[in-house]
Amino acid sequence: MFVATLDGIFKYCDLPEEYEPYVQFKATIDKRELKPDDELAILNIAGTSTHHVLFLDSYKSTSEIEAELKDADAKINHTTLKIIGGHL
Repeated sequence: MFVATLDGIFKYCDLPEEYEPYVQFKATIDKRELKPDDELAILNIAGTSTHHVLFLDSYKSTSEIEAELKDADAKINHTTLKIIGGHL
């Protein structure tokens, strides 16, 4: 199982360019139209060269995020979970 740590929480309009492909991919999967004020979290998946994107308005609780990551064979670290929880 991989560990997911927070790279950052951004508004879509302030997203660093390096994360754009990951956000576009997740938006396509979720059939989501991106808006400039969308708040999202970018998680770094340790041991891989990928990132996991969370559209924060899509979740009611951190347990939903934990379940999504479990399906991706990842576990979110405690500090990251607390920070994201504060944004939900």
